[in-house]
Amino acid sequence: MSKTIVTSTINGQEMEFLCEPRQSLLEVLRDELQLTGAKEGCNNGNCGACNVILDGVLVNSCLVLAVEANGAKITTVEGLAGPSQLHPLQQKFLEHAALQCGICTPGFLISAKALLDKNPDPTEHDVRLWLAGNLCRCTGYDKIVRAVLDAADSPEMQSVA
Repeated sequence: MSKTIVTSTINGQEMEFLCEPRQSLLEVLRDELQLTGAKEGCNNGNCGACNVILDGVLVNSCLVLAVEANGAKITTVEGLAGPSQLHPLQQKFLEHAALQCGICTPGFLISAKALLDKNPDPTEHDVRLWLAGNLCRCTGYDKIVRAVLDAADSPEMQSVA
């Protein structure tokens, strides 16, 4: 099968890759670009483990064809942290022990970032509603919600917005 050249800005860096027309963005991110933060949980858009931000919109990368990302700006979990410190969401997830096995954590972090990009002062209801597309089998959602709310209130979050 012939491959297509795709150029995207991923985590602030312009990247060019080859992909087959049938390949998902998740498959290319993990297998071709070695960006393994997005996880393959269900591969049908129900778990949120593969979430990325595509042109400012939260998407399940398992449901997006990689060729659709041509010219797009993509943020993966690898793009959250700076060179010398964690993103405030990552720091708050650690402080609140809002993770266990880590399979769902990247998806929750990206979902939370997408929420805070759109609504920097969410209510608890807003957070719970926004994160409803993310599934976790290991931990209670309360710690995750508390971490997101704490991050939203942190002065560090204002500097990365």
